[in-house]
This record gives sequence, structure tokens and C-alpha cells, in this order.
Amino acid sequence: MSIQKLKWGILGAARVNERLLPAIIESPNSELVAIASRRAGAAKAVLEKYAPHGFIETHSDVRCYDDMDALINDPNVEAIYCPLANEEHANWAIKAINAGKHILIEKPMAITLKDVEAIEAAAIKNKVKVMEGFMYRFHPQHQRVQEIIDSGLIGDVLSVRASFSFLMKSARMYRINRSMADGGGAMWDIGPYAIHSLRWCFQKDGKPAEPVSITAHAKLNEHGADIVTSGVLDFGPDSEGRARFGHFDVSFERSRKSEYEIIGTKGWVKCHAAWVFQNDVPVISWALEDGKYAEERFAPSNHFNLEIEHFSDCVLNNKQPLLTFADAKANCRAIEMVLQAVK
Repeated sequence: MSIQKLKWGILGAARVNERLLPAIIESPNSELVAIASRRAGAAKAVLEKYAPHGFIETHSDVRCYDDMDALINDPNVEAIYCPLANEEHANWAIKAINAGKHILIEKPMAITLKDVEAIEAAAIKNKVKVMEGFMYRFHPQHQRVQEIIDSGLIGDVLSVRASFSFLMKSARMYRINRSMADGGGAMWDIGPYAIHSLRWCFQKDGKPAEPVSITAHAKLNEHGADIVTSGVLDFGPDSEGRARFGHFDVSFERSRKSEYEIIGTKGWVKCHAAWVFQNDVPVISWALEDGKYAEERFAPSNHFNLEIEHFSDCVLNNKQPLLTFADAKANCRAIEMVLQAVK
């Protein structure tokens, strides 16, 4: 019995296709049927570079467009992955949605709350599924962290620290050639992960928390893009009147790091690498007030593949995506607060 597959198109030749393009091809309920770029020949080049060995020989019918509108209007494309520049997400997402396409939008969904709301309105009108692409949420290690929190093992969560960074290389300078207000810089690139993880760690009843105020500092370059941003999110007091703060730090000046640590009234738990490669062995650790310490290791798992499989399942079986519009709006609202604090 053959499995029903969602037919995907990729809107853009961005570097993240190194991970997402194979994920679409390898997912059991997904099929790559098209890829587009505005640069002549770029779509074909990306397909040839990142497709798994032997795929092109057996799937020569994958269409490569030099016109992104052509992909959006392709009747064979049912869902679109959008990895374009941050500030382009809203415009192209709404175009795709109005053409009746379901869409997975690389984080951030958009760079203003107004734009996220416009995407939501278009999705409701056209009855399509839309999700913000936080692939890390689909890795089993984060589900385990949440189980530890929910079990009460570390007590009531009062503090979370998230640190995300990588050393900027010349090939990635396009990320910082425009201001924070225009979608450039670390806050819009890796900051969404940091803010998202803080909000999820403070969640209640399955709903990520929202900060009541934010303090932040940043180092800006000549374009007004942040190279480093650090800050504190105040999530307000808990039911006992205890302070709940989330600390974040994102940087393009430091070595690769993607960790978060949660401190409660009885102990702490740490995710050592939120971004993991397919063959990495993920590790979380936890410790309690009585001195008990443990490390838990997980089998290698590809969170990009899991994300694609999840979204395809939501479309094919009319399910609610794990990451909702309410979550996307709250994350964007928090980042806007960070930008205002920096300003």
C-alpha cells in the first residue's frame, strides 16, 4: 500500500536547503516536485548540490524555475517551503497562500507583528496550513526536557538561560548587510531560537509564555545590524510571588553554541545542543538539590526530517500544526520588544 505524499515546492535557493531539501526528499509522506530562484540556474544548482545521491537520476521530472511566481502558480505544487530573506517572508508567503498553497515559513515567520497577522488572515481566508519553521522543537530531546519540567523533578521553573551563537564567516555576510529594523542581524537570525526556547520553558498548559517587559543591549555594525545582543525577559511573578526571568545571548562573534538551561526550586536541567546534526548524539543533563546528577543521551535524529513529516501529516490529515499562529505572534511580539529595548 502506497503512502499518500504531499507535493512540495521550495521557494528560494538559500543555504538552509542543505538540510531542508534532503528532508523533503527523505520524508515518507513528502515529495519534492519543484524548486525556484530568481537567479538564473540557481534552483537547478541547489538541487544538484543538495539532493541525496541518485535522486536526480530517478526524479528527472522535478521542475527548476528561474521565476518564483511560476512555482507558486504551478498546479502540481501543494505546499511550499519558504527560506527567503527574513524581510521577504510576508510578501511571498501571502502570495503563496492566496494561490491556495500550504506553507512552511523559515523562522522568523515575519519581522513585524502586523505582517504575521496578515499571513494569518490570508491563511484563514484561503483555508491553508501555515507554520513557522522552528525545526528544533521536533527533536525528541526537547520533549524529554518538557517531561522533566512537567514531572516536577526540578520544582517550579524560575530562571531560564539561552545562548545561541556561531562565528560569522565571509560567505554569510548577507545576514548583516541591513539594519535590525529591516531584518538583518543576529536577533532576527538566531535570536528567534533563543526567545522561542525561553518562552517554551516557561510554558503553562502547553501554551508558551509571554514576557511582560524586556531589557536588552546590542553591538551594532555600520549597517545597524546587531552582531551581539543580550537581554532579560521578565515573565512576571509566579503564583508564590517569585521572580521569573529569562536570560538570552546571541552572537556572531563567538563559536558555535546552542544551549539552554532551566533552573527550578529543586534543581536544574540543561539541553547541551538545541541545533544538532543528523549524526550527533544529543545530551541533556539534570541535577537536584540532594546532589543527584544524571546525563541522558539520545539516538541521533534529524529534526528537519521530523519537521517536514509533521507538517505534511498536518496537511494530509487536516491536523493542527504544533507551532501555531498564536505562538508565532507572541514570538514576533517579544522580538519587537527586544528591538525597542535596544533602540
